[in-house]
Amino acid sequence: MPEKGFKFINEINQICNNTKPFLEKFPENTDDNYGYYPLERPLMKYLNYGIIILDKPPGPTSHEVVAWVKKLLNIDKAGHGGTLELYS
Repeated sequence: MPEKGFKFINEINQICNNTKPFLEKFPENTDDNYGYYPLERPLMKYLNYGIIILDKPPGPTSHEVVAWVKKLLNIDKAGHGGTLELYS
């Protein structure tokens, strides 16, 4: 199963033109009873415990965008960690 994770990392490295190899200092086996491999994690786990990186356009407030996300994903809890608006 870890091969899928390494494949994902290698694909990201290619996209980013990273030539440094990924180093694994302490290879360990994992127990599937205590979590998920990232590529096999159910969508609801991402929604319940994940972070959405969103490029908010100028105009709507961060609170408005959070309300839209909550409505679109049909979730009760969501928030934002700040905002940075760039003006040209």
